[in-house]
Formats: sequence, C-alpha cells, structure tokens
Amino acid sequence: MEKAKVYYSDLRTSPTSNLLDKMERLLKRAGIEQLPLKDSFAAIKIHFGEPGNLAYLRPNYAARMATLLRSLGAKPFLTDCNTLYSGRRANAVDHLQSAMENGFNPISAQCQVIIGDGLKGTDYREIPLNGEYCPAPKIGTAIADADIVISMNHFKGHEQAGFGGALKNLGMGCASVGGKLELHCASQPKIDVESCIGCNICVKHCAAVPLNPSRKAEIDYTKCVGCGQCVALCQHDGAVMGAEDTSERLNYKIAEYALAVVMGKPHFHISFIMNVSPECDCWNHNDAAIVPDLGILASADPVALDKACADMVIQAPILHGNNCLATAHEHDDLCGCDKFHLMHPDTDWLAGLRHAEKIGLGTMEYELVKI
Repeated sequence: MEKAKVYYSDLRTSPTSNLLDKMERLLKRAGIEQLPLKDSFAAIKIHFGEPGNLAYLRPNYAARMATLLRSLGAKPFLTDCNTLYSGRRANAVDHLQSAMENGFNPISAQCQVIIGDGLKGTDYREIPLNGEYCPAPKIGTAIADADIVISMNHFKGHEQAGFGGALKNLGMGCASVGGKLELHCASQPKIDVESCIGCNICVKHCAAVPLNPSRKAEIDYTKCVGCGQCVALCQHDGAVMGAEDTSERLNYKIAEYALAVVMGKPHFHISFIMNVSPECDCWNHNDAAIVPDLGILASADPVALDKACADMVIQAPILHGNNCLATAHEHDDLCGCDKFHLMHPDTDWLAGLRHAEKIGLGTMEYELVKI
C-alpha cells in the first residue's frame, strides 16, 4: 500500500500567524478543500470534555473548523455520543449542558451542537460490516446520517486502549450507548481483594460497586456494564480487568467501529498533540501532561495519523517535574520509549492499528510533511 501523507505544523507563532491561522493552513495543505463539501452535512466529531477536566481541545479550534467548512459550502455541526458510564455526559440534556460549560455552544463554536445518539443514547443506525468482532456497529444516527465526517482529536493516553487519537474518537466516540456496551462487553473488571483498601472512590462513581461489610469493594455483575471506570479510578490496583479481557480485543473492536463510521463517505482527521494527559478526557480530572506540546497533524488517513502521533510522542522527551512518568524516571528523558505502555502496561495500542490496517481503514506507513 502506498504511504499516506500526514501533514504537520509546529506550535510556533508570530504576530501575523496565530495557532488558528496555522491550523487552517494545515487543513488546506492536507487537502480538506478537496472534499465534496458543498451542501453537505459535515459532522465534526469532537470530545466536549467531562466538566472538571481541562485537557480537552479549546472550542476556538472547533469554531475555526466550522467557519472554514461553512465557507466551502458545508453545513457543519459539532457532535459526540452519550457515555456508557455514569457521569455528566450520559444523556443528551446533561451532555449539552456539559458542552456549554466547557465552551461548546452555537455562539462560540459558530455551528450547532448535536448529540449523535439522541436523548438517552438509543438513537442509532446499525452499519452492516460483517466484522470479525462487530458484525453491525451501532453508530449514533446524526453521525451515520452525515455526508462527511471530520474528526478533531486530542491526542493523549488512555487507560484501556493505550492512547486516544483518531480511531478512539471515531470508534468509541461515535458508538451509541448500546454500541459502547458492545465494545466493552468482554471488559467486566474484578476486584483484587488484597489490593483494595476500601477508599470508596469506585463506589462514588459507579452504581455497580458497593463496599461489603469488610469494607472491600464488590462488583454487582447484574449491574456492571464493563465500562472499566473503576479500573481507571483505582489508585491501588484494587480494580483490575478480568482475565478474559484484553486491550487488544477492545482495540480491534474500536477499529471496526471506526471503519463503520467512515465507510462509504469522505472523511478527514486532525489531531492536536497538546496537554498529553495520561488518561482520557472522559474523567472529571486530568493529570499533568507527560510530554511537551508538540504540534498539530492532519491526514485523510486516520490510521497513519494515529501512528504518526504515537511515534512523535514516543520520540519526545518527557516533561520533568510532577507527572506520572517523571516521578518514576527522574533522571531519564525516555526519548524513544513507548510512554503509553509505561503508563498503562496492560494495553497494546499497536494491535488496534494493525487490525485497522488489516480491515482496510488505512495504513501505518506514512510520509510526514512539515508545513
């Protein structure tokens, strides 16, 4: 397969060229103007951020994207689907309120904000895929009905997938609530009783986890949906993924869902390597960034884009100071080390890219074009 082109812009600015201007030039150089945008419904898939988390993309970038698409004749809208876990984005009413609190509204974003899978996460289209893991992914209707899909991705670590980039934003982010359940259906965690200290944090965040009389967490599997929230929250390895589940399997499913989102329609992707937090923007907090802000990358190939972003973070030095990697590697810059695996040893992000390449979503072979 021919190498995909991934276009890159650093973050240096001048009085005549701010980051929004640089982003627009990057988009144009990467070919966004070649999309059939006139009179199209263009879904801008973005993560609005869980309130309390400040690592999500600034709405200014989304507004410039919407303005550019509108100038090219499109009808753009910002979108995301509801979450499976309990939180402030689990239904459209709370989700829209959260988006507005984080600065995403029709005034600031210069376009409408639509929750892709409806009020309760039940509004979806099944996309026949005959995938190895997901025969018919359940994609939020507003996204499935869009003519064009544009993903805007905050590139960061992820506690189950290894990192979150274009594939995660598309595959997990565009899944309806039922689709997210399918993605996580083999992911029911368990409690390591010896490690659990009864701190209660999982109980506060999940209705499926009470404390037993010995003040140890227990999982009520009649209520557990396998979202892994308890695993991500636990700081003592008291909640762990079940032996039957793997990060690889989750990433395979994410790749198939991502293919369902873009199958048969034009698509384009842009990733921001900024505020590279260790975990997802779904949490109501964000830990300190692990590497410096590195730049903005864009491509028509989401697989190549994710691989280029991962390579760039792997080659970068860590930020020394108070972050999860620097604490354990005080005298090592970790240039060339897989920082995602260091943060989340049980994950395998490369498996997802390999599967995405196998099913024809894109290629990991890329040429980096600096503008």
